[in-house]
Amino acid sequence: MDGIKSSKKAFRLSPAAISYLQATPLTVILGGFLLLPILMILVVSFWDYDFAQMYPDFLSMNYTETLGSWVTWKIYVNTLKYALMVWVLTLFIGFWVAYFLAFHIRTTAMQMVLFLVCTVPFLTSNIIRMISWIPVLGRNGLVNSTLINSGIISEPVEWLLYSDFAVVLAMVHLYTLFMVTPIFNTLMRIDKALVEAARDAGATSWQTLTNVILPLAKPGMAIGTIFVVTLVMADFSTVQVMSGGQSASVALMMKNQMSLLQYPAAAANAVVLLVLVLMMVAGILRIVDIRKEL
Repeated sequence: MDGIKSSKKAFRLSPAAISYLQATPLTVILGGFLLLPILMILVVSFWDYDFAQMYPDFLSMNYTETLGSWVTWKIYVNTLKYALMVWVLTLFIGFWVAYFLAFHIRTTAMQMVLFLVCTVPFLTSNIIRMISWIPVLGRNGLVNSTLINSGIISEPVEWLLYSDFAVVLAMVHLYTLFMVTPIFNTLMRIDKALVEAARDAGATSWQTLTNVILPLAKPGMAIGTIFVVTLVMADFSTVQVMSGGQSASVALMMKNQMSLLQYPAAAANAVVLLVLVLMMVAGILRIVDIRKEL
C-alpha cells in the first residue's frame, strides 16, 4: 500500500502543468483555425503571380503597390470614414437603447422581452436585411413616394439609394445590436444604489448620467466599438450593393482582386488591413480597461 501511495504522489502533476493541459485544446483550436490561416496569408502576400497562377517567392512588390498607390490610400480613407460614421451612430443609438432597457424598464422579464425584440431582425441573414432598404430608399420607393404624395418634394430624391448615405444607413441597421448588447450588459451590472446616492446628493439627471453612468459604461462601449469597427472594416457586400458600385472599401477591393485571381495582392491588403484594425483595437484597450467585462 505504501508503494502504491508513493507512486501516485510521483505521478501527481503540478498546478502549472494542469493549467497548461487545460489550455492545450483551446490553443490547438486557435492555432489551427486562426493563427495558421493568418500565417498562410502572410506568406502568400510575398508571392509573385500572373493572370493564371501564383509563384512561391519572397517579393515586396505587393506591399509597395498597395502602399504606393493613391487609389489604395483613398479606399482606405473611405473605409475609415464608413467606420467612423457608423461607430458614432451605433454608439449613440446603442447607448440610449441600452440605457432605456436598463434604467426605465423596471422588471427583468420585460427587459429580456424587449431585448429579444431587438434581436428579431437577426433571425434573417444580413443580405436580406440589407436589400430590404432598396424598395424603401429607391427612386420609386416608399420614402420618395410618401414625400411626393405629401407635396414636400416635386421629384424623387436621388441620393437616398446608391450613395454613402445608403451604405451608412444599412450598416447602422446591421450592426447596432453589436453595440447595444455589451452596453446593456454593462449597465445592468451598475449598482442602482450609486444612482440613488447621486440623486440624494442633489445631482441632476444629466450630472448622474455624465458622472456616474457613462464612466461605468465605458467597458461595454469599448467592446461594442471593437465589434462594430471590425465588422465595418471587413464588410464588402453592403458597400457593393448599397452604393451601386459607386463607392469602395478595402474588403471590396480584396474581393475584386480575388475574383481576378490576384491572391497575393489581396493577401497583402489583408495583412495591412489586419495591422490597421489591430492598432485601432490596441488603442481602444489602452484607453479603456475591459477586463472586468470579460
